[in-house]
Amino acid sequence: MSDADGVELAFDEAELLPAVAQDADSGQVLMLAYVTPEAVDRTVETGLAHYYSRSRSELWQKGTTSGHVQRVREVRVDCDGDALLYLVDQEGGACHTGYESCFYRTLDGAVVGERAFDPDEVYE
Repeated sequence: MSDADGVELAFDEAELLPAVAQDADSGQVLMLAYVTPEAVDRTVETGLAHYYSRSRSELWQKGTTSGHVQRVREVRVDCDGDALLYLVDQEGGACHTGYESCFYRTLDGAVVGERAFDPDEVYE
């Protein structure tokens, strides 16, 4: 697949690419998700981050349920065309567990991130 500028995207056999969402101002890595060609197109068309849920087998817009949308400032492609970086303005928390970032704990389990919302209230 090529975008309007001719950059080749190397989707895998399942038509997926990993996409990292990063806060455009702070540089904080917020989350990793997967995208399909349709998700990339919808992201570019709307300016809102769209991903593909492997567990639900469906396209989804970040924040549809929680209201914590990601407004995409820029989409970057890595050198091999097999990964994307979404530079975003995050409204609310990025993680469905209520944290600002999905990367809120260390390998030994220590919580190092900040809680942004209560998921029990958001996902009733």
